[in-house]
Parts: sequence; structure tokens; C-alpha cells
Amino acid sequence: MGDEKIIRIAPYHYIHVLDHNTNVARVETGPKTYIRQDHERVLFDPVCMVTLPLGHFCVVISPLLRDEAQRPLTDQFGQVRLRHGDQEVRLHQDPFPLYPGERLGQPATPLQVVKPNTALHLQAQLDYEDETSEKRLAGDEWLFEGPGTYIPRKEVTVLRTIEATVIRQNQAIRLRARKETKSRDGQERVTGEEWLVRKVGAYLPGVYEEVLHIVDAYILTEKRALHLRALQTFVEAGERRRRTGEEWLVTMAEAEAYVPGVQEEVVGVVDVTTLGAGQYCVVLDPVGEDRKNQLGQKLVIKGEKSFFLRPGERLEAGIQDTHVLSEEEGLVLRAVEGFEEKDAEGKVTFRKPGDRWLIRGPQDYVPPVMVEVLSLRRAIPLDQNEGIYVRDIKTGRVRSVIGQSYMLTQDEELWAKPLPASVEELLAPGKDPVLDRTAGGGSGREGDPQRGVRDPTRVVTFRVPHNAAVQVYNYSKKTARVVFGPELVMLDAAEQFTVLSLSGGRPKTPGRVRSLCLLLGPDFCTDLIVIETADHARLQLQLSYNWHFEVEDRDVPRDAARVFSVLDFVGDSCKAIASRIRGAVASVQFDDFHKNSARIIRSAVFGFDAELRVRERLEFPQNGLVVTSVDIQSVEPVDQRTRDALQRSVQLAIEITTNSQEAAARHEAERLEQEAKGRLERQRIIDQAEAEKARKELLELEAESAVVESRGAARAEAEARGEAARIEGEGAVRQAKLKAQALDIETEAELSRLIKAREKELEYVAEQNRLELEKAAGLSQVEAQRFEGMVRALGADTVRAIALAGPELQVKLLEGLGLNSTLITDGSTPINLFTTAKGMLGLPSTGGARRGSE
Repeated sequence: MGDEKIIRIAPYHYIHVLDHNTNVARVETGPKTYIRQDHERVLFDPVCMVTLPLGHFCVVISPLLRDEAQRPLTDQFGQVRLRHGDQEVRLHQDPFPLYPGERLGQPATPLQVVKPNTALHLQAQLDYEDETSEKRLAGDEWLFEGPGTYIPRKEVTVLRTIEATVIRQNQAIRLRARKETKSRDGQERVTGEEWLVRKVGAYLPGVYEEVLHIVDAYILTEKRALHLRALQTFVEAGERRRRTGEEWLVTMAEAEAYVPGVQEEVVGVVDVTTLGAGQYCVVLDPVGEDRKNQLGQKLVIKGEKSFFLRPGERLEAGIQDTHVLSEEEGLVLRAVEGFEEKDAEGKVTFRKPGDRWLIRGPQDYVPPVMVEVLSLRRAIPLDQNEGIYVRDIKTGRVRSVIGQSYMLTQDEELWAKPLPASVEELLAPGKDPVLDRTAGGGSGREGDPQRGVRDPTRVVTFRVPHNAAVQVYNYSKKTARVVFGPELVMLDAAEQFTVLSLSGGRPKTPGRVRSLCLLLGPDFCTDLIVIETADHARLQLQLSYNWHFEVEDRDVPRDAARVFSVLDFVGDSCKAIASRIRGAVASVQFDDFHKNSARIIRSAVFGFDAELRVRERLEFPQNGLVVTSVDIQSVEPVDQRTRDALQRSVQLAIEITTNSQEAAARHEAERLEQEAKGRLERQRIIDQAEAEKARKELLELEAESAVVESRGAARAEAEARGEAARIEGEGAVRQAKLKAQALDIETEAELSRLIKAREKELEYVAEQNRLELEKAAGLSQVEAQRFEGMVRALGADTVRAIALAGPELQVKLLEGLGLNSTLITDGSTPINLFTTAKGMLGLPSTGGARRGSE
């Protein structure tokens, strides 16, 4: 661009030209054609001037200086003078060029429109005085509130746009002062001070006001209250002074919607406490008339009532139900502090701290704050065979209460009677005292899941079976009593059962049987003993003894206690009897013992009387045990050789007996077989005779049956043939009649069909002809009307002129050529000379006339 001589500058364009002689740049604006001199240089191509639309502005850096007439000022060298480092905001004006040294700091930018309820936060960067003669110092801040259009200045910077905060119903905004200022309500605010604005509507914070957040109101109802705490000392609207840390409640009676202030802290929302008709509660540290908590005190509130717990108050045990006592119930109470109590009759009783007493129903009872409820007592119903152990907590004495409904007093408690584990096992429910006597095993019913656990506070009972005895020892009185069955034993508090430990098993082993009751018999016991004969043959005997106890007088305690004088009467008696038997057998040979074992054992056990006869029983005077019989169940040698010899002799005897029995049985079987064969042969002959007789009768009956059958068959065949012929003839005649009737019906139907078809066809043809006639008449009428309309539209003269135009033209053409007639053809199309001749003569064609008539 710098080498071109001629530069065309369009309208509203400009260039910068540098004069090398003076080294000064100037502006050339269009429209013009600029011729560059040799000592000049164009710095850039023509560029568009700066155009500012309406409502726009731009910022020019290092703007030029102007005089009062707004003309640029130049220095002594002709260079425009600039305000270096300065800025100028230019608004809407005619397009203007940038002079050398000027720069466009901000292009054309729309002016900022501030909407209603918004503002611009402005800050002064330089000291200046605005249009209203108000002086602004550097650092000053203020708001430009809308609605309006902000005109920027070089001395002012826009920090941010502030929007108004909408305060709705039951809301407030919390503000804080950034520095000392005056709020919109006219109050002076110090730096850091916070306050609330509760006025409903849009609120635009001031320049030194900071919106912290929107505070929503707490909606208070009859069931909700607000628990507040003062963060600093202040005075409420009702001129009540609140100290720092003070807490209080705001209920619906004071405000339906409450917005806590900046000096208040919401501790929480308190729900209403509602007591029903049968409820009460104990409030700890209640608030007194001075609105302070009475520490350490209690307050009982009875229903029906609804209230809010005030700050510092709490419920001791929540909402409690009123103690409703029936006739069989009572409450044990204890006084926690001294007070005077007045009963229903008006009698005054002074209760000391620690006093215990019992109140009985029926009544409902709400304990005052001076009384503590220890326990609820219910009357214990007891049958005549049931009881409980009761212990006096003052004296410690334990007694049993049996056969009556009993309620413990305030100085009594149930006492759990301890029992040894062996007695607990024998007293287990479902355990049979007769069958379940084996220690550790019994009858296998100990693991029954349906068996319960004994209540230790209930009186211990035991059902003594028939013909049995139980000994009970009283440790406090140092006495024992024996109860004979059938009877129910009920232990006193100091009594315990005597547990019997008897020998059991085969041979007898000590401690195998545990029982509370002693069976008096008659009963038996079985034992295994080993004896040795005089010839040193060792034998094992299994003996069964029948025994019973004899008690002279059961009402005499000494006679009754005699049966329990020997702890293990089974083991002692079996040992005594075994020693007698071993002593008697030791002096007898094996063969003699084998032959006379029963006599030797009975004589050894029972002994002989004065007449040398074997006694009938053996008595044990210590406990009254009597053995009445001895049964030898088995005798087995202990020595192997003796056992083999005895076994061989026994086997030989068995074999001889078996052979004799087999021979007798064989002889008897042969005899019975011969008799059976004779009876069978005789029966066979009788049966053959009967069979021949029956065959003869059968043949006679078969002959008679054949004759009757042949006659019947011939007759039936003849009758069947005649009947078949008759039926066939009747069928043929009926068939012919039906065929004739069917033919008549078919002929009549076909004739009727043809007649109807011809009638319909004639009707169709007639209708078709009629429609054709109507169609032809309608077409002819339409054609006539069309032709008539055409002729009427054209007119008679026009039609005549059209008809004569062709022939007249031809005549004139031929006259112009000097021809009377001519015929032109292409040589390939045949020519009808007849019609052609008529055309030459000017006669109309017949075909054309016909078509015209049509």
C-alpha cells in the first residue's frame, strides 16, 4: 500500500499519512482520492471510522486535545496533541476517525440498562465532581439504582450488579454492615452489626450492607413451640430484658409465625406433651413463678392435660399410666421425704423418709413427688394343695402359706427354697416316682421338652404313691416325719426329703437306684451270685426274692421310722441271703446240688424251725423287711469243663427224646396216609358213577334240543323270506310313487323358473330400450340446444361469413394465380375423383351434408 500513488478513500473511511520531511502523521478522511507525494508514506489501508450506534459507547485511550470549538489542537510541528495515558468515554455521535496515537481501548459496547429492583455497585478510582456538583473521592462506593441507563465514566468502576432480595410472607433477610453506614430505615449501623428486615417486598441492600441469608419463620401451632436462647443481652419488643444465655419458649399464643432475631438462637422445636385421662408425668426442675428453674424439685401433672416443657424442664420417666388397682392388687410405696398424708376418711398420717406401706385396690393412684412406687403386688391364688414361701424382710423368718389367696405385705417377699440337685431331678414334673428310679437313667423321660421348671417360691409338693413311704426331716426342729401313701407331701421352709440310695442291677451294685419314696411291697428283686460246691464246682445262680415291709402301727413315729433305719436295704438283704446260700452249698457235692438245688437253697435262706421244717419267711428285725420266697431262675456253671460236660449230657438227653418223638410221629403219619388213600379211591369210584349218569342225561337233552332247533330254524327261515318279499314289493311301489312325485315337482319348478326368467328378461330388455330411447332423446336435445346456442351466440351473419370465407378465399386465390381450379396431392394419398370433381364444381359433399344434418 505504501508504493501506490493514488489511494481512493471511501466515505467514512480514513488513512494515516506520514510525512518523512517533518516526521509528522496526519489523518486523511474520505470520500476523496488521495495522491501520495514522494516524501509521504501511507501507514495502513483505508479503514472504517469508529461508528457508535444509539445507546452505545466506546473508550479511547490517549485521546486528542480539543479547543472550545471542539477542533483538534496541534503542537508547533503540526502533530495533534494527545492526553497520554488518559481515557475518554465517547457516546453516540457521527462516525469519527482515530488520530495518530489514539487507540480504541473498548470497542462499541451497548450502554448498561439497570432494571428495576437492581443496582450497580460503583467505586470511584479518581477524585472528581459529577453533574450534580457532588464530589467523589477515590475509593468512594455508591449505588446506581434502576430503572435507568448507566453512562460510564473514566473515573468510576462497576464492581458488581446487585439484585433486590424478595421478602415473602413469614420471611426476613439477615443483613450485616461492612462498615459504618446508615440503613434504609434511618438507623446508624456499625461495622459488623447484623439486623433483620421483615418488611414484605423487594429489598435492595445498601452499598455497605451484606445479605447473609433469608430467615424463614417457624410456624407455631397448638402442638409446637419454639425453644430460644439469647446470644447476647437485648430488650425484646415488649420491653422485656433478655440476658445472655437465657432460654425461653415462644408459643402460638404469642405468635403464629415467629422469625428469630439476630440476638436469638433456636435451640429446637418443642412438641406438646399430651396426657390422657389415665396418665400422669413427673416434671423435674420445674419453672417457678419467677420464671426460673427450681432445681431439685419435682412437679406431678395429671391428665387430661396438654402442656409444653419449658427450658430446663424434663420428664423423670416419660408419660406414665395411672396405677389402676383391682381388688386383688396393691402397691408397695416408700416415702422419699417426710410429709403428711390424709386418707379418704380424713385421717392424717405422718410419713417419715424411708417408711414403707401398702395400698390396696380397688382405686386408681397417682404417687405424689414425695412417694416412690417400689413394686406392684398381686394376690396369689392358691388351691388347698398349693402354697408359697414368704419371708419377712425385717425378721428374716420364713413361713409357708397354703390353701388361700394371699397378697404379700410391704414387709414380705417371696422366698426361693433351695433343693439339692438330686432332689430337683427326682421332683421334676412328669417323673414317675416308681418307674423313674434308676440314677442317671430312669425311664428316659427326663428329656421331655414339655416338662416345666419348678418355681422355687412355690411350696414343694410330692405325691407319695400307694403302699409307699416318704421321710421328711425338719432341720429347725431336729425331727423327722414319715408319710405313708397315697398322700401329698408339702415341705415346710425348714424341711427336706430323705433321698434313698439303693443297690440295683445284676449283680447288685450300690447307688444304682435313687428315690424319695420307699416302696413297702410286696415286690421282688433279682440277684446273681456265684457259689462253689464241695467238689469245687463253681456255679452262677440267678435268684429272685419276693419281699415286703411289715409296719406294726403306722401312727407310731418310732415304728414308722424303723423302715428307714437301713439306708440300702436291698444291698444288705441280698448280701445276707447270698452268704447263707454260699455257706450251705459249700458242704454239698455237685451231683447232690444239681438234683436238690431248690431244697438246699430254700433251707439255707429260710432255715429250720424247732420241728426241723423249712420256715416260710426270713425277717430282718432292723427295718421290718420280710423275704417270703426264693425263685431259682437259672443255674450256670462258671467252670468251662463243668459247663461242657453238663451241656453234653443235656444235648444227649434232648437227642434221645427227639428220636423217640420222631419215630412215633413217623408211624402215625404212615397210618394216616393209608387211611386217606382208601377214602380217596372210594370217592373216585363214586364220582365216576355219578359222571356217567350225568353224561347219559346230557346226551338225551342234546338230541331233544337238536330236533327243536331244526324245526324252529326252518319255520323261521320261511317266515323271514315271505316277509322280506312283501317288504321289498311295498318298497318298490313306494319308491316309484316318490320318483313320480319328485319328477312332477322338478318339472313344475323348472317351468316356473323359466317363466320367471323370461318375464325378468323381457322386463330387462324393455327397461334397457326405454333407457336407450331416453338417452338418445336427451343427447339429441342437448346437441340441438348446443348448436342452437352456438348459432345464437355467433349470429346469422357471422355463420354466413364463416361458411363463405373458405370458398371465397379459394376463389380469390385461384383468380390471383389465374387458375379456375387446382388439385394438390403428395402422390401417395389416393384421391376420390368423384368427390373431388364435386368440389371442383362447387357442389357440397353428401357425406358432409349428412354429418351436418346429424
